[in-house]
Amino acid sequence: MFNIDEVFEMAEQIERNGVVFYNKAAEMFPEYTKKSVFLKLAEMEKEHEKRFHQMRLELAAKEREITQFLDPQGEAAAYLRAMVSGKVFDSKLDPTTRFKQVGSVSDVIRIAIDVEKDSIIFYLGLKEMIPQGLGKDKIDLIVREEMSHVALLSDMLEKIS
Repeated sequence: MFNIDEVFEMAEQIERNGVVFYNKAAEMFPEYTKKSVFLKLAEMEKEHEKRFHQMRLELAAKEREITQFLDPQGEAAAYLRAMVSGKVFDSKLDPTTRFKQVGSVSDVIRIAIDVEKDSIIFYLGLKEMIPQGLGKDKIDLIVREEMSHVALLSDMLEKIS
């Protein structure tokens, strides 16, 4: 049976990975403007982790109720199961291993954009599992913030290209 607690744990892990990734990226760039952007992104990911943790606590008591009426076709659950199992991306993988592919600032930014896109895709699947009034609006907010990260990073990439 689908376990919403596991999915929220994965969401929290995705955000922790984002913090590690952006802090590492900030260490790589001594220039204040680039460093500060990555540090700001790390702080935003910390805040997302806190929100997911709070949602996880709030939904834990209602899990039985949620799993009984959500996703009658089981499509969202199958999608999230694929995400959790690492078939789409592995949230347990150390995010700094991606720095092995880095040769420039542009490479770091492209990796960050890919990670943000993966997060958005995961959160959109998670949103399908959450009933209205039990945190769907909070996930919408996080998705919008992740989208703003993609826009910010894309703007940085354009400026340095």
